Amino acid sequence: MKMGEGGGASELDGMKRKLDEVVEELRVCREEKSVLESRIADSEMEVKELEEKIVSAVELLKSVRKQRDEMVVQRDNAIRRANVIKEFFSEFSHEEIEGATQNFDPLLIVSESGCGIVYKGVIRNTEVVIKMLRSNKFEGKSVEFQQEVDILSRVRHPNLVSLIGVCSKAGCLVYEYLPNGSLEDRLSCKDNTPPLSWQTRVRIAVEICSVLIFLHSHKPLSIVHGDLKPANIFFDANFVSKVGVFDIFGLTSYDENSANADNSCSRSSSMGNVEYLAPEFFTTGKLTPKSDVYSFGNILLLLLTGRSDDGILKEVQDTLEKGNLSDILDPSAGDWPFVLAQQLAHLALRCCEANRKSRPDLRLDVWKVLEPMKASYGTTLSLGKVQHRVPTYFMCPIFQEIMRDPCVAADGFTYEAEAIKAWLDSGHSTSPMTNLKLEHHNLIPNYSLKSAIQEWQH
Repeated sequence: MKMGEGGGASELDGMKRKLDEVVEELRVCREEKSVLESRIADSEMEVKELEEKIVSAVELLKSVRKQRDEMVVQRDNAIRRANVIKEFFSEFSHEEIEGATQNFDPLLIVSESGCGIVYKGVIRNTEVVIKMLRSNKFEGKSVEFQQEVDILSRVRHPNLVSLIGVCSKAGCLVYEYLPNGSLEDRLSCKDNTPPLSWQTRVRIAVEICSVLIFLHSHKPLSIVHGDLKPANIFFDANFVSKVGVFDIFGLTSYDENSANADNSCSRSSSMGNVEYLAPEFFTTGKLTPKSDVYSFGNILLLLLTGRSDDGILKEVQDTLEKGNLSDILDPSAGDWPFVLAQQLAHLALRCCEANRKSRPDLRLDVWKVLEPMKASYGTTLSLGKVQHRVPTYFMCPIFQEIMRDPCVAADGFTYEAEAIKAWLDSGHSTSPMTNLKLEHHNLIPNYSLKSAIQEWQH
């Protein structure tokens, strides 16, 4: 019995050892399971992070591809526009000029002055006007002529008549043709055209001021127009006003930073419409940017009253003092808003000061008065038989079309994105409206204006 009892205890001890071993193995397995589960969780997290990174990388790739495609489009647009400029600014042969003017047919003469003869013609299937400089103006000045042409070919503004080509051999300038005549024609209702409304006259004043600021801000030397008059302000097919050609010689001889206070541009005494010339011209034979301000003041008086006679300046002064300005306003323009007409009249008188130093600065003074007036007029858009007034701030100042993708540039003006990008991509660092240097080339989408345009179009 004792031997049997001893064997049973030994067997029980063996079973306990095995149980302990099994329990230990189970504990080890559980620890391994826990470790594996933790690794699986970490792996799943890593997989999730990798998936998110892959998605982000795909989105980034799409964005980069989109930017690349946009840059390709911008590059192609810039090349296309450069080619257009190259195509339409050309060195024409003398034979082409003869053909365009039908051997200088007198019936094609548009105007004639001491500087030259202006013809209407067709060249390379495009209607143009051709200004032939008189031999005494051109002879011996071929180098100066080419230098001035190089400048003019780069001076582009939506309200400035574009020079599209030259014939250096003949001393000939080729400009775009504007089919709706001059301001002189429209104010006189030539060919039974309707009179200009006061809204249109305000728009014309704003457009002319914009051009003069642009010219006077030209770098390195200011451009003095020197011949601003109703006969030199034209209208394109959409009745957008464009300031016409100026005397090409002496074009950039005014240096606003020069220490010489009398530094100015010489002009020919054969210029017409002397009532628009500043008084200092008749004593010195020279003009400065302030001379253009004087001419602009006379244009304002003409737009207000429809008159340009010698006594108009005094009459406007008298009516303002007596408070009856409306008695002298041009009735064919419609009912002028009194406050607006009064502002324009006071501005015109300031511009027409006999002392040029007393005349206002166009950019700092005149534009502050005129720019808010833009809200008072609109552009007419024909849709079928219905005429719709387009707010001018819907129009791109470069394309002169309703904007689809308006963007604000560093100069504060809003442009069609394609237009301003093409301007910047072509190497310009200045504003297309003021010619002043842009602080940066960043463009800010004008979503509120875009929404307003879309609602208006709908």
